[in-house]
Amino acid sequence: MLEKFGDKNSCCPPTKPQEGHVPMQILPLFTPPKDEDEVCCGPKPAPPSSPYEKPGYNVRSFVEGFINTANGPVPRIKTVLDRKDHLGTIMVRLGINRNNYKVAPGLYALGRPDSSSMVLVTANYKLSFDALRRELTGQDAWILVLDTCGVNVWCAAGKKTFSSQEVIRQVRQNHLDQIVTHKKIILPQLSATGVSAQEVKRGCGFEVIWGPIQARDIRSFLAAGLKAEKAMRQVTFHFVERMVLTPVEVTQVLKYLLWIIPLMFILSGIGPKIFSLTDLWQRGLPASLAVILGIISGTVLTPALLPWVPFRAFSAKGAITGLLVGLTLTGLFYKKAVFLPALALMLLTVTLSSFLAMNFTGCTPFTSPSGVEKEMRKAIPLQSAAVILGLIFWVVSAFIQPMN
Repeated sequence: MLEKFGDKNSCCPPTKPQEGHVPMQILPLFTPPKDEDEVCCGPKPAPPSSPYEKPGYNVRSFVEGFINTANGPVPRIKTVLDRKDHLGTIMVRLGINRNNYKVAPGLYALGRPDSSSMVLVTANYKLSFDALRRELTGQDAWILVLDTCGVNVWCAAGKKTFSSQEVIRQVRQNHLDQIVTHKKIILPQLSATGVSAQEVKRGCGFEVIWGPIQARDIRSFLAAGLKAEKAMRQVTFHFVERMVLTPVEVTQVLKYLLWIIPLMFILSGIGPKIFSLTDLWQRGLPASLAVILGIISGTVLTPALLPWVPFRAFSAKGAITGLLVGLTLTGLFYKKAVFLPALALMLLTVTLSSFLAMNFTGCTPFTSPSGVEKEMRKAIPLQSAAVILGLIFWVVSAFIQPMN
C-alpha cells in the first residue's frame, strides 16, 4: 500500500482520479516514468523505483502491482508471505515494534477483482492484514483496511476504533460505490461489538455481512455462499492459541528484571552485620529465583494450564500456579521449617504470578471489559500489599533466628 509519511509539505499536488469509467487493468509495479512527469520545483531527480513512489509515499514489499479503477490505481497485493513478513511477525510476537506494526488504511486488491468481487474489511494491524490475505490465495477480492491505529480487530472493536463511523468513512473515502456494483461488505464477526450494521447501511448504503471469526475459515465461507457454519461462529482459546501469546508477555517483563534482580540481591545482603556479601549471594539466589519463577508461572504456566486451574478470575488462577511453584522453591532451599523467609518467598512468587496472569484477560473469550475492571479493582490492592509484606518479611528474616 502507499503509506503517507508526511506529504503535507510536498510542493506537488496529488493527481486527481480519472473521471468516468476506467477499464480495470494490471499496471506493472516497475515502469519507467514518462518524460512529462516533471517535478514542480528544482532539478529533475533520478527515476524512482516505481511511478507510485513519490515524496511522502513508500511502496510496501507486499505490493506487486496496481489495478486501475474508476477511483484511480489500487495496490494489488501478494497472498504469499515473504521472509520480511515472517520476520515482522516474530518480532511482534516478541514485543518488538508491536505498537507500530500496521499498514496504511485504504483499499487493496487481491488477484484480479472486478466490479462484482466481494469486499472484505479488516483492521490495519499487520498481523490481521497478513492473516486475511494469506487465506485468500487464488481469490479475486477487495480488502478494505480500516484505520484502527494498528490494533487488531477484536481489541479495536472494544476500543471503538473499528467502528461504524470508521467503516462508513473508509467506504466513502475510497468511493467503493464506484468500484463495485453490489452493496455488500464482509466484516469479521469479532468486530460486531464496535459496529452497527444498521448504522453502516444508513451511512453509506452498504449491507454488512458478518464473516467468520477466524481468517482460516474465510475461503469456506465464500465458497458456501457467504454462509457460516456453527463452528465458524465460536471463539476458541486452545493450547496453541494461548501459548503464542506468552513470548510477548515474557519480553515485556524482562526489562523490569534489570532492576528487580539487583534489588533482590541488595535487599538480601542486609542483615545484622549491616551488609554481608555472603548473605547477598546465599539469600539473593533464592529471592531472585522466586521473582523469576513467579514471572514464568504467570506468563507461561497459567495460560498453559488455564482450563484445569480452578477459579474464573485470572488473578486467582495465577495465584494458584504461583503457590505451587512457590512451594517447590521453598522445598528446594529450606529443608527445615524456616517460616518467615519461606513465607516471604511465597508471597513474592504468588503475587507476581497473580498479577501477570491478569494480562491474559484481554486475550480470552472468558472475560468482559466490566468484569476485568471489577477484578483489577479487587486484586491490585491485595497484590500491592502482598509484595510489600513479602519484601519486609524477607529483610526482617535476616535479623531473627530461623525456626528449627
